[in-house]
Amino acid sequence: MTTFRPAPAWLADAVFYQIYPQSFADSNGDGIGDFNGITERLGHLAWLGVNTVWLNPCFASPFLDAGYDISDYLTVAPRYGTNDDLAALVEAAGRRSIRVLLDLVAGHTSDQHPWFTASADDTDDDRYIWTDGTQPAPARFVASPGARPGAYLPNFFDSQPALNFGYARMNPAEPWRRPVDAEGPRANRAALRDIMDHWLGLGLAGFRVDMAASLVKDDADTSETSKIWTELRHWLDAAHPEAVLLSEWGDPVVSVPAGFHADFFLQFGGPTVGRPLRSLWNNRHGTDNDDWDPVDCFFDPGGKGSPRPFVEVWQDAAAAINGLGFAALPTANHDFARLNCGPRTPEQLPAAFAFQLTWPTLPAIYYGDEIGMRFVPGLPDTEGSVLGPRYNRAGSRTPMQWDATPGAGFSTAPPERFYLPLDPDPDRPTVAAQRRDDGSLLHLVRRLVALRTTTPEFGSAGAVAVLHDGHPFVYTRGGRYLVVINPQRATAAITLPEGISSSPRPRPVEVSGVHVDGRTITAEAFAYGVFDLSHFRPQSLRNDQGST
Repeated sequence: MTTFRPAPAWLADAVFYQIYPQSFADSNGDGIGDFNGITERLGHLAWLGVNTVWLNPCFASPFLDAGYDISDYLTVAPRYGTNDDLAALVEAAGRRSIRVLLDLVAGHTSDQHPWFTASADDTDDDRYIWTDGTQPAPARFVASPGARPGAYLPNFFDSQPALNFGYARMNPAEPWRRPVDAEGPRANRAALRDIMDHWLGLGLAGFRVDMAASLVKDDADTSETSKIWTELRHWLDAAHPEAVLLSEWGDPVVSVPAGFHADFFLQFGGPTVGRPLRSLWNNRHGTDNDDWDPVDCFFDPGGKGSPRPFVEVWQDAAAAINGLGFAALPTANHDFARLNCGPRTPEQLPAAFAFQLTWPTLPAIYYGDEIGMRFVPGLPDTEGSVLGPRYNRAGSRTPMQWDATPGAGFSTAPPERFYLPLDPDPDRPTVAAQRRDDGSLLHLVRRLVALRTTTPEFGSAGAVAVLHDGHPFVYTRGGRYLVVINPQRATAAITLPEGISSSPRPRPVEVSGVHVDGRTITAEAFAYGVFDLSHFRPQSLRNDQGST
């Protein structure tokens, strides 16, 4: 196994907060969020207790895919401000002990990037993947927009040509394939180092890498793509040892040994990549794909799902990672539905956060989820948000609801308001209203974040032992804390095995609707409970090491 420098110590205690820049806070009244707006709202993040922010792409772009189509990696998009504004945001966040990560789109650029426009006119340029024009192009290739004959391979939308990192296998029927050590692939690997070096030198803490598994083509086991990230990790360890790389890969068993410090569980993809997260949150409303294998989610009011699919994949990942890095568990992100979507109601959300913030993954809170913002269905396509009849990402990208004032945090003046009319809605949760209510979801999330960051047993290195993997879901952390989660509307009760009892009763830390009496645990509808077992530590709970 490849040896890397240990992950920076700060990462083990990270609580991530993802910000979609155009939807978070508008400081200049143009209807689009910006860096200065984020800076002005850092107080909210510090109060909430998060310590690491991930910004979706903020580089120059024609925004045909919301900024994931980059035309200049070293200049920020004018809609967000200037490079100096970003630097000021990073400095201000640092004063509040908050690190900032950027989003690195490694596998493709915009078709308006100067690299691509030059390549479209030069038959000797292999920075992108081009056919030679002497035979019909395979499916998915797009006709050349320049003087160069042939067609190029896109990585996602047609406007996002794939950077050429080579092919894992040659094929005589496709003579345009290049090996991974060809001139173009080498230049692209060097460019990734240059881009990362530039932003890390300005104080950024690292990158979340978009479509990280997509680099080398015809790479079925991703072994050649993994080698690229291993090479980049060794460079990073030497040049920027405190910086981190997080991957959009969805398979920590592969991505972390390849060189990433952490990998996110994802909602899309097949059984290995997508099922674990879908088995927790996806109620098949909001964003969904008919090609995905159907799975009943655990956080379902009817009690159909089980925590087992997620726990089993997490156990495999933890065993494979074995101290090399981490798996990260998001509430949602810009590509899939929020927790609060479809028939799911606000009363179901506290149990979800109680689980997410007490499980030994790195938690990632998507902006607005801390107040229970809803996924909004049926919005018009905005900057490439619609991917299919059942996959409209705009509903997860609506403006942050700071208060109920019309246009709060966003202008109602032209250009048109971003993603959603901002008329006041008394039923819409807002930060201002929930700050005033100690019983709100926002205050609960704040308390759980504090518990997570101040209690070693709840950290990513704290041991976990599952006592019951049904309804309710019951586990211990570090042999000291008992956690009970019941995401269904029906009351659930279990009797713990012989030898596990509570006398005196464990001390409640954060509890709603859970009752512990000796070996009997009863959880009411949508209940959650965290209990301190300091005075109740039988042998069977002292030595939990992550087993079930």
